[in-house]
Amino acid sequence: MTRVLVLNGPNLGRLGTREPDVYGSATLDDLRARLEEDAPEGVGIELRQTDDEGTLIGWLHEAVDEGMPVILNPAAFTHYSYALRDAVSIVTEAGLPLIEVHLSNPHAREEFRHTSVVTGVATGVIAGLGFDSYRLALSAVLRRIPAAS
Repeated sequence: MTRVLVLNGPNLGRLGTREPDVYGSATLDDLRARLEEDAPEGVGIELRQTDDEGTLIGWLHEAVDEGMPVILNPAAFTHYSYALRDAVSIVTEAGLPLIEVHLSNPHAREEFRHTSVVTGVATGVIAGLGFDSYRLALSAVLRRIPAAS
């Protein structure tokens, strides 16, 4: 079975209640259900969330060690975590697809959100489409791994 890691950074565990005007009213459990519905037979979704930078980096190392493609919403770490950027680079340098996603469009928000230190080493970026950002990312990663094609 192909497993896809769907990793979420800080404060995304509060989806559904945090700024619903920006992030919507659906939860991470709702996202998991939608991605599992979209995943073809033989593809498992492992959705995780942490507010801890070190844990997120450890999960990216795990992706490399186990050959798993990644969908990553780095949340606030997007804008300043060079340690996370380096871990993302390890994933893509290993030949694994990693799609950076954002629920909202960072470029339509505060100036500090316009910069991503992750984008330059990610396979691609999808932003501003709510849960569809993740759904499109799932489609993209599956097209980039031979076993799931």
